[in-house]
Amino acid sequence: MFHPGELATQARAGAPAAVQAMGPRMIRDHLVEQHRAFFAQLPFVVACGRDGQGRPWVSLVAGAPGFARAPSPGELRVDALPSQDDPLGEAVHMGAPLGLLGIELPTRRRNRLNGYVRARDARGFSVQVQQSFGNCPQYITPRAVEYVGPMDAPCARAGGTSRAARAEDPTPPCRARQLSPQHVALIERADTFFIGSGAYDGSGAYDDGAHGAGGLDVSHRGGPPGFVRVDDARHLVFPDYAGNNLYNTLGNLASDARAGLLFVDFAAGRLLHLTGRAEVLWDSPRTAAFPGARRLVSFEVDACVWRSRRGPLRFS
Repeated sequence: MFHPGELATQARAGAPAAVQAMGPRMIRDHLVEQHRAFFAQLPFVVACGRDGQGRPWVSLVAGAPGFARAPSPGELRVDALPSQDDPLGEAVHMGAPLGLLGIELPTRRRNRLNGYVRARDARGFSVQVQQSFGNCPQYITPRAVEYVGPMDAPCARAGGTSRAARAEDPTPPCRARQLSPQHVALIERADTFFIGSGAYDGSGAYDDGAHGAGGLDVSHRGGPPGFVRVDDARHLVFPDYAGNNLYNTLGNLASDARAGLLFVDFAAGRLLHLTGRAEVLWDSPRTAAFPGARRLVSFEVDACVWRSRRGPLRFS
């Protein structure tokens, strides 16, 4: 149920022996009816995939509730695709591993779904479920969220434009190798971000999860505003709080240090995508400066994409 990186991390963190016995009860190879209904009511999902260089990227894929649905317990159909300027775009192709997170911010419910792309067409893609499991609502800041339609949706009134189009910033994505002051400002006031990671099988290829472990995974991280601290233009650090003791993300990082982060400007709708390398700091003296932290994770930026175009979601 767990790959070697997860097992090693559980042991080092002193996770209870019962955790390994919990795995088969918590992590399924299909969606139960409750989770099938849950995905169908969401206006967005969080997704993680790898680009052509193997780097993880995390993004949001949105649609009117019902755009994500499970026609069977082993499949999730998503009737939406990443936009052309999304760094996740090239990662969604036939056979590619994909990590998905369904998260309902108003109720703080969430479900993680890992698998691979079994089909893609002009409308969207389908994911073959390999792992599905729920998470507790800890550290999730409640927010209302509304899907307001695609950017090019026409307004019902003659001569008008949609709310989304009126709010759109036409600035193209900004790609860089380090953080700008604007990026730093968003990170330092954030109370939420998403992290994508994956396992490495040691043979020169990424584990695609064919044996029920590994693959890609994406998870939520939250805390008080300012819980992520920027050391310089290429380095940041964040706390690891007490959780479910499965250590999926930290276990992935023990296997493959590459990770992707996504910060959302919930007020303005802007997205900051980061990809780089993460390291777990087990005994850092800085841990004491992060109240409640069990340990820290440092992150070195390899590349970042700043998308200031306002998307089809509104948060409040």
